Order: sequence, then structure tokens, then C-alpha cells
Amino acid sequence: IMSRLEFHQYPYGGDNYGVLVHDVKTGATASIDSGDASATLAALESCGWTLSHLLLTHHHGDHTAGTLAVKKATGCKVIGPAPLSSKIDGLDEHVNDGDVIDFSGHKVSVIHTPGHTTDMMNYHFVDAQVVFTGDTLFAMGCGRLFEGDAEMMFNSMQKLAKLPAETTVYCSHEYTETNARFATDVDPDNKALVTRVASIKALRADGQPTIPCKLSDELATNPFLRTSDSGIRKTLGMESASDVAVFAELRNRRNQY
Repeated sequence: IMSRLEFHQYPYGGDNYGVLVHDVKTGATASIDSGDASATLAALESCGWTLSHLLLTHHHGDHTAGTLAVKKATGCKVIGPAPLSSKIDGLDEHVNDGDVIDFSGHKVSVIHTPGHTTDMMNYHFVDAQVVFTGDTLFAMGCGRLFEGDAEMMFNSMQKLAKLPAETTVYCSHEYTETNARFATDVDPDNKALVTRVASIKALRADGQPTIPCKLSDELATNPFLRTSDSGIRKTLGMESASDVAVFAELRNRRNQY
């Protein structure tokens, strides 16, 4: 029997989230990203956990700035993207698409999703049915295209869409309220979206995070996963366009938002 995993999400910076993943039986603990060493170390202390692994999603400073200090303080093993983009200091092991990490007996599948950056990696804890999507898939959104193009990001999002629908998604930013407003603009007749937006507003009014979310909800309400939807295409005036063209238009409109 697989030992149980516990998850502790903590905020840092303006709108970032880090997450600790803890194996109850062995005590092994992984941090997904560390953009702020003091926030990561404080989260570990509050949980009473000792860090064994640091899994980095991509090279941006709000995900990696704490790496060296956290490694020094904990002696953890640092795993992150192969050098497809800017170099990340402190890595002990490079991973790329399809690689499998053994986290204390738990299979963690690495999914490469270029678009936001060319080195963007997602970590799928297969048995727990949890995926950490970094800055690729957001609740009702997707990351900005800094190093990739729309086609690259569309394909990356489609990769994630193929995971089991009941998968729990942890992404790295609290952008959900703005994403929800944008989604409503481009997909106004989506009843599932109306319901979800109401629950998002209630959570935020109460100061609660909207993350994690379910992939099933993303498939039903995230316009970036719904490029073939006739309603969205009609709103955009792109009934006969390719999925990639619709995706590009959605991303361009979201950039102006």
C-alpha cells in the first residue's frame, strides 16, 4: 500500500504559491519551487517537516530565487529542468519530458510544457493524481508566452488536458479572479463557468485561495482548453479558424486584459 501524501500550500510574494509534499510514513518532503527561501523554510517549520527534495518548474526568479539558501539550510536534493533556457544554479539533477522521479516510493512523472518558458516542467504525482503545473495551466487561464509561441503553448496545454479528469491541479499563481472575468467575456453562455465564477468570488471575498482546482473543472471552464468550442469561436468571430489560431487570439486578448 502506498503511504499517504500530505500537501501544504503557502503564499509568498504578491500572488505566488509554493507547495510542500510530505510522505507521512517516511517523512520525505518535497517543495515545488522556492521563490522565497524564508517563506519555504517558514512553511517547513510550521508543518514540522524536513525538506528532502526541491522540484523546480522553470528558471524564473519568482520560482527559483530561494533555491541556494534552501539547499544550504536543508541539504535537500534539487531537481529541475534540463538547461533548455536560462541556467538555474544549484541543480543536482536535470529532468526532461517523460522522465520519472522516485519520491520516496511515489512515481513522479515529468511533463515538459514549453510556452511560458522553453524549460517549463510539470510534476505529476501519478498515484496521488496530483499535478503541479507551474506557470503553464492556471485556474481558467494559461501562462504568458515569454519564450514560446501560441502553437507550442497550445500543444503543452493539450498534454495536460489528457491527464485523468479527476486530477488535482496546483498552479503557481493566484490569478483566478482575473482569469474568471476574462473567461466570462469570451465564453458568456457557459453555465458551468457561471457557477464556478460565483464560488471563486466567494472564496476570494473570504480571503481563501482558489488553488488547487480539479482538471475536470478546467476542461469545462478554461477557455484555453476549449478552443474548439463553438460559442467561444462565435464570440471571437473565428468559427472556421484553427484551434491554434483561436488559442493565439485568446492569449492576445488576455494579455491586454
